[in-house]
Amino acid sequence: MKKIELLAPAGSYEKAKIAFMYGADAVYCGTPKLSLRSRSEVEDDDVPKIVEYAHKIGKKVFVAVNIYAFDETYDDIVEAAKVLNELKVDGVLVSDGGVFNIIKQYAPDVDIHISTQANTVSWHTAKFWHDLGAKRIVLGRELSKDQINDLMKNKPEDLEIEMFGHGALCFAYSGRCFLSEFLSGRSANLGSCSHCCRWEYNIYIEERNKPGELMPIDEDEHGTYIMSSRDLCLIHELPEIINMEVDSLKIEGRLKTEYYLATVVNAYRHAIDDYCANPEEYDAEKYLVELEKSNTRKLTTYFFNDRNNKDFQDYSGRQYNANCEFGGVVLNSLEDGKYLIEIRNKLSIGDNLELIIPGKLEPLSFKIDQLWNDETGEEIDTVNPGKFGQKVILRIPTQAKEGWIIRRMK
Repeated sequence: MKKIELLAPAGSYEKAKIAFMYGADAVYCGTPKLSLRSRSEVEDDDVPKIVEYAHKIGKKVFVAVNIYAFDETYDDIVEAAKVLNELKVDGVLVSDGGVFNIIKQYAPDVDIHISTQANTVSWHTAKFWHDLGAKRIVLGRELSKDQINDLMKNKPEDLEIEMFGHGALCFAYSGRCFLSEFLSGRSANLGSCSHCCRWEYNIYIEERNKPGELMPIDEDEHGTYIMSSRDLCLIHELPEIINMEVDSLKIEGRLKTEYYLATVVNAYRHAIDDYCANPEEYDAEKYLVELEKSNTRKLTTYFFNDRNNKDFQDYSGRQYNANCEFGGVVLNSLEDGKYLIEIRNKLSIGDNLELIIPGKLEPLSFKIDQLWNDETGEEIDTVNPGKFGQKVILRIPTQAKEGWIIRRMK
């Protein structure tokens, strides 16, 4: 059985290390100005650090240059292509035909991957890109499993196929949205999406014979989230995806937290490995238990099982599981089972925590019995994230390592 690649987002150098620690085979990141997540935390010097770190541990890095570029952007694209070629990145994601040609010319040693933004939804289009020199296609998320299966059977044999398996969905067709540009002056196609499909909206009706008398239509007291999509989750469908011999399963989320990364990557790593080792015993529910702790919206399979599916809008705008949150990150060990933790939410004595351990699906549960101020060593009852990088000392009932993620159970 061919084992599918697990591809995770890397919004920063630190997030890339977290993704690899929890089982990603490869990560994808952007350049600060030329990808569709220009607001991620990736800095100019992060990409070389990510590539060096990944290659040292036998992993891969794909870099997104997937904006739809205006002519005035091409000087920057040429320079970026030269740098990426020197760095020997494992692939560059592009959407724009002009950018494609620039990468071919100035980064000839780098594989070209066609971004989902190019909305490839047929094997004919996949062949078109392959004939131009593309190594991999990231499929449009609008495809059903029957359509993907047909594409897999008819595509060029050496063309790799990547598809999204988990994460946020864009309200627009293959993410090619103009709503953000229209409402906030920030172009989604240039990497500055303001996610206005997630905003609260007030909707009104007007009776034709009473112009000006607007009557509100409210989903709840906050308005309605009429354009907000649920999050994609194909954990139940993973066996079908693997059996179709898709090359890479992609997790969305370059703007998500380290907690989200650890939770989702860890779950899919175990799901892939377990299915490939023992297909008959695959139980998606045990991985779903962990995925539902990732501060997600409600989940959907989108069009994978049924092109006529309509159950993928999230009109509430609420977090699906508000009982879990990002507690902190282990920084280093001290004496007597104590660890220095960088906190991300309020922690108090008596809180129930879960330590997400790389290589284990089930987290380690424990309760905070004591807390210590990281500077004075004095015992404290609670600590709040009042400043960036706020730290605290607590005990963990196992040998933990730097970068391990702590979950707080509310």
